[in-house]
Amino acid sequence: QVRLVESGGGLVQPGGSLRLSCVASGSIRSINDMGWYRQAPGKERELVASITRGGTTTNYADSVKGRFTISRDNAKNTVYLQMNNLEPEDTAVYSCMADIRIWAGTSSRYWGQGTQVTVSS
Repeated sequence: QVRLVESGGGLVQPGGSLRLSCVASGSIRSINDMGWYRQAPGKERELVASITRGGTTTNYADSVKGRFTISRDNAKNTVYLQMNNLEPEDTAVYSCMADIRIWAGTSSRYWGQGTQVTVSS
């Protein structure tokens, strides 16, 4: 059993900042790629940012480059998303994902339940 739990969402004014966290727990042998997706009302889910196991390679959506930073702490099985200079267009449900190999040997992509981020004055 593997579980991903996000935290850190909320209501913020335009130009403000939020930091999302996502902790993976359970029968985890190793975690490869981790990342964040978001889905706004009436829109498809999109990749916001991803990071490889060693943290050396990151990938960002063009719309968040220069404003968002993804990082991870492998000792804590946690991925973070620092969001600065937030815009109303960033309003969405943010979900974390992780490619996890469990002790039984299989590897699958797991998802968190999502956390709401609302940018509004």
